[in-house]
This record gives sequence, C-alpha cells and structure tokens, in this order.
Amino acid sequence: MQLFDTHTHLDAPQFDGDREETIARAVEAGVSKMVNVGFNRETIPSTMKLAESYEFIYAAVGWHPQDAIDMKDGDLDWIASLCSHDKVVAIGEIGLDYYWDTSPKDVQHTVFRQQIGLARELKMPIIIHNRDAHEDVVRILREEKASEIGGIMHSFSGSWETAKMCLDLGFYLSFGGPITFKNARVPKEVLAQVPLDRLLIETDSPYLTPHPYRGKRNESAHVRLVAEAAAEIKGIEVEKIAQITYKNSLELFGIL
Repeated sequence: MQLFDTHTHLDAPQFDGDREETIARAVEAGVSKMVNVGFNRETIPSTMKLAESYEFIYAAVGWHPQDAIDMKDGDLDWIASLCSHDKVVAIGEIGLDYYWDTSPKDVQHTVFRQQIGLARELKMPIIIHNRDAHEDVVRILREEKASEIGGIMHSFSGSWETAKMCLDLGFYLSFGGPITFKNARVPKEVLAQVPLDRLLIETDSPYLTPHPYRGKRNESAHVRLVAEAAAEIKGIEVEKIAQITYKNSLELFGIL
C-alpha cells in the first residue's frame, strides 16, 4: 500500500531532534511520497533543502496569508525562480486567514491574487490555506481564474456548499487529522460526498494530529490513520483509498 502525504512541514523546528527518524517512520508506514510546504522567508529554503535531500519528498513554495505583511519586492520573483526546480510541484500554501490577526485583509488579498497570477503564468497548481474566509477565498479564486490551473483546498473545513464551489473550480479537496475526531461532523459529512477522483489526504504535520495521538506532535506516518478514517467514511477498503489518493496526487502534481 502506497500513501501520499500531500501536505507536511517536516522542516519545522518540532522535528529538529529526530527528523531523519520521523521520515523513516513515514516510509515504514507506507508513505512513499510527500510534499513539504514552504510558506515564508524561513521555511522556503528549509523546504528546498529537504526536497533536494530525499528523492521521495517534493516541495511547494508560496507565501502564507499570516505572513503576507512581510512579503517584500522581489519575493514573488524568488518564488517564480524556484518553480523551475524539478522538485517544486506547486505554489503554496497561499490564501486567506481571518482567524489569526497578523496581516491586514487587504494585504492578504493582494498577496493571494499575485500568487494566483504567478501560478497561472507558470501553469502550476496551487495549495490553498483557508481559515474562516470561505466566501472571499472562493470569490478571489473565481475572479483570478484559478480554475485554469486548479490545485488543493488544503485541510478542507468548509461546508458541502463551499466544497461544491471548489469542486466546480477544478480543485481537489484534501482532508487530514480532523476526520478522525469524534466531534468532527461537518468534515466527515463533506468527505462522504466528495467524488473519489477529487479526494486527497494529508497530515499538515506537526499540526492537526489524528486520533488517538491528538494533542501530541503530528508526523507524516499518521497519514495512514487519515486513510483509514476516510475509508471508513466512504465505506471502502483502506487499500482503495490509498490507491485512489496516490493516483490523484501524482496527476495533480504532474509527478511521473
């Protein structure tokens, strides 16, 4: 069984003491490919280093909405230049975050639009971070013609109505640890309705740790628990979920 963790942060300081061991555990758990996401001035270089160090780790690079206020002239060109690297498979994570009050909304909107424009220019898929901003995220994706490139709604937490709008724009929906939580009614109900050919799985490690490890550090090996939960919700074998999400990930990221 091959698993693809489409969103992880293995370069995070939480892994400084055992990064190699953590990656080895993921491989042992059946994770044969993963995308590490670099989202600001600090994490983009560390993400590139990981992708260059491990054949099965790919990179996404972009500017996170929480850090939008820190984006400087030249950073968009920097992201563009990195996209020519053969291990960079997406621009992200980009989007809007109305939960953390770290960057003004107008700045977030500008940085989001700029990066969608870059992705369209480079024909790269995008990874969307959306927290408490469903309406504006969908509106901007429509206005900036993001359907031309598609991408991932990372750690999807919206309603089925929002999900349908994202699917209509050609996006995949990715689910992580929350679908294993007993009280997570909405993401389970949404996942149950998502077409299998538009479904992805992820960990977002070291965050959003699935049950029964909730409250502890997450890691890519736990994507297997996400696959098991998705299989139960869909009423199919976990091997089938692994096979389908793996194929979907390869097609989205253009990995041969």
